[in-house]
Amino acid sequence: MTTDQQQSRRNIDRLPEAFDALSHVPTIRSFDRTAGDEFQAVLDSAEAVTAAVIILAELGHWSIGIGIGDVERPLPDQTRAGRGTAFERARTAVTEAKRIPHPVAVVGTDPDTVSAAQTAQRLLALVVGERSEAGHAAVREMRRHRTQSEAAATLGVTPQAMSQRLRAANWYLEEDTRMLATRLLAAAR
Repeated sequence: MTTDQQQSRRNIDRLPEAFDALSHVPTIRSFDRTAGDEFQAVLDSAEAVTAAVIILAELGHWSIGIGIGDVERPLPDQTRAGRGTAFERARTAVTEAKRIPHPVAVVGTDPDTVSAAQTAQRLLALVVGERSEAGHAAVREMRRHRTQSEAAATLGVTPQAMSQRLRAANWYLEEDTRMLATRLLAAAR
C-alpha cells in the first residue's frame, strides 16, 4: 500500500496523525514515510488493507494505492527499501488514485477481480469519507460500545438522535460494504 497526502504543499504534514491512527492495523512492515508526504506499508491480509482504507477515508486528505503482487524476500527492515511487483503496482495505483474523485485505486493482474475490488474499496471510502463530524462521532462510539443506547449516552444524545446520526452516516451500509470490499480484495489477483 502506498499513500500520498493530497494538496500537501498547501497543507500541514498529516503523516504523524495518519501514523497514529493506523498504529493498530496489522502489517508485515510498518507504515513508513518514503518521501515528503508519502508513506508505504506491507500488509498481507485484505482485512488489514480495508481497515487502513477506512481509517484514511475518515481522516480525509489521502490518495490510496493498493498493489497486489509479490515482494522480494527477505523483506528489508524498512518498508521503503522493499522491492517486488506489489510495490510497483502500489506506485501505479497511488498515481491513478490522485486523478480520481474517490482516491482509492487497486492494481493487480486480473482486470475483472481488480475492478470489482477497486469499486468496493472506493464505495467504502465514499461512505466513510462523506460523513459529517457528528456522523463520525456516532460511528466512533458505536465501534467502542456494544449498544446504540450506550453510545448515545456517551455522546449525550437521545437514542433517537443517535439512530438518526447513524442512518445519516450510513453506518449500516459501512459494515456490509466493509465485508464486500474485504472479500473482493482477497479474491483479486
